[in-house]
Amino acid sequence: MGCGMGKAAASLGKKREREHISVPAMRAALLIQRWYRQYVARLEMRRRCTWNIFQSIEYAGEQDQIKLYNFFGYLMEHFTPASSERSLISHIFRENDVVHDTEWERYFCYKSIEVSNGYHGPHLTFPMTFCEASKLVEAFKHKQLLHSRYVLQLLGEAWKLLRILPNINHVSTCHSKEITICGDLHGQLEDLLLVFYKNGLPSSEKPYVFNGDFVDRGKSSMEILLVLFAFLLVYPNGVHLNRGNHEDHIVNLRYGFTKEVLGKYRVHGKKILKLLQKLFSWLPLATVIDGKVLVVHGGISDTTDLNVIARMERHKYVSALRPPKSSRRSAGGNRRSPRCTEGGEERIHHTAQRRSLHSGTAVEEELSRRRKQAGLSQSLQELRRLVSSSSSSDEEDGDADDDDTDPQPRTPERDEWKQMVDLLWSDPMPQDGCQPNQVRGGGCYWGPDVTEEVLGRHQLQLLIRSHECKQDGYEFCHNRRVLTLFSASNYYEVGSNRGAYIRMGPDLVPHLIQYQSSQTCRTLTLRQSIGRTERSALCALREQLFAHKSDLLGAFQHFDPNNTGVISLKHWASAMEGVLKLGLPWRVLRSQLGTSTQDGMLEYREWIQELVFSEPKHELSNASILETMYRNHSNLETIFRIIDTDHSGSLSFEEFRQTWKLLSAHLKTEVDDEAIADLALSIDFNKDGSIDINEFMEAFRLVALAVPS
Repeated sequence: MGCGMGKAAASLGKKREREHISVPAMRAALLIQRWYRQYVARLEMRRRCTWNIFQSIEYAGEQDQIKLYNFFGYLMEHFTPASSERSLISHIFRENDVVHDTEWERYFCYKSIEVSNGYHGPHLTFPMTFCEASKLVEAFKHKQLLHSRYVLQLLGEAWKLLRILPNINHVSTCHSKEITICGDLHGQLEDLLLVFYKNGLPSSEKPYVFNGDFVDRGKSSMEILLVLFAFLLVYPNGVHLNRGNHEDHIVNLRYGFTKEVLGKYRVHGKKILKLLQKLFSWLPLATVIDGKVLVVHGGISDTTDLNVIARMERHKYVSALRPPKSSRRSAGGNRRSPRCTEGGEERIHHTAQRRSLHSGTAVEEELSRRRKQAGLSQSLQELRRLVSSSSSSDEEDGDADDDDTDPQPRTPERDEWKQMVDLLWSDPMPQDGCQPNQVRGGGCYWGPDVTEEVLGRHQLQLLIRSHECKQDGYEFCHNRRVLTLFSASNYYEVGSNRGAYIRMGPDLVPHLIQYQSSQTCRTLTLRQSIGRTERSALCALREQLFAHKSDLLGAFQHFDPNNTGVISLKHWASAMEGVLKLGLPWRVLRSQLGTSTQDGMLEYREWIQELVFSEPKHELSNASILETMYRNHSNLETIFRIIDTDHSGSLSFEEFRQTWKLLSAHLKTEVDDEAIADLALSIDFNKDGSIDINEFMEAFRLVALAVPS
């Protein structure tokens, strides 16, 4: 018994000893846990700030593109055909150079293009087989280029097939166990190849839905299109392609696809682009799976009606950015803006809708009204110069549009066009309602109530859309009734986001598979990945700051009436947002942007000088042109490529001057002719009297010297 008491006492002693030891250990564990949670929270905050920077700059660029295009449309509709500015950009709205279907074989003829013996890429025969399509994938994997003869032939066959497809594809899971759905690919071939590696190539037993935005931004948009069209030809019931907002030749001018095609196919690039312009307009707009799941690129609005979408002539909208214009009669009874039929393809032919523009206040009143209708805030001084050449001829015509005092009236055509724009450009928002998407400049924001109403009206249970990059490759919202899917991994930077695709069986439950195509990001720790992405985002943001130095300085001085050179951090943040309008948490970003403060005050002139970037390769005597170019780098390149009608990659000095005049009119700034001439001479490297577009953009590209880590 005594022995038993001894064992009990010993056991109790050991227990007390363990309890005594565990108290400091527990405290240490709690401290470590608290530190780790704070560490992860800080990383998450940095990750979100980085994401906001990338996304805000991206959406600002899209909005800027739409504004520029609206300005061109404004010139087309309100100035006479005789005006030089209007004629410069008229070809992006003209469609009389797009051939009739009866002339198809002659214009896009591939038979006269010879395949030389030195060509070592894939050879195609038609009708295509699975073997040939898979060989095409292998060829692109090894960086081979498909010959232009086969490109034109493949695209021509794809166009013939697309023409017979409905606006809304209806597919069923009963013939296969699963359907695979992919979101945006944006020219990133690595992601498509990884999906095929993990999931298998398309076939009748393994159908795919690709939800738009196949092109732009990435370097292999052409290869992605050729692979998708090849499998579409082999398995027309197993591959389904939805149109995205980037399947638009106007958008392609800014985001790289036009440049990619012309770079890869210098001889036949123009024909390939025209053929693709036609193909994009014939891509279906949506896919419905088992009558219950709607797959569209952008989203919906409170006016979305699938019955209307199913009936529209989708090929009329070669660019979804361009609203339809109804035919109108002038006072003299002449029909303007005739509607043309092109082999069953009804086209909207845009001509000027002119009004008498008298000198003095009548001109200002008219231009003010027109600008408001077009959503522009153009200064009258700049625009008066543009219309000076057309005013006299307009006066001879008389008041042709006296009744045109209201914005464009609602018509079945405009309602139809709005339905299409909403499908391609819209984004979901957390609150109820539906409102214009001011961030992107096109489409709308729609809320959970709109989702419930539209899905309920069409007996649908889920909406799958893409259009937005998500850090995990996907995101549910609206009570899990809306699923955003994005398949381009490392979209902003290596490690910035995962890509994802969906497998969906007869139960219609989406099974999500995530991936990252770059091997580099797999070797990075979370901190390294966030740090690398953060540095890239800050570099992009500093470019924006550098390009707006003058405007920022003016905004800072507004808060410094006594010219002390010092403002509060609150005023600094207000000025930053007022100029850049990016919706960023400026105070949180203060330390990353090198804004040292003392007692909550900032020396803004010193901070402006800290925005260090490398000097351009060629100095300019006119600093305002340099800043204008930096700020509007993408707009300038877009205008270059619009004016370069023959896609030669070069502009004459006169075209170069007109480019800058168009840009200055759009931006409400004056650019001196002498300064433009000096610029042209300084960058005419071989002194042949022409400007190489690519060399010009590269010579004056912003390159960061240093970004604080």
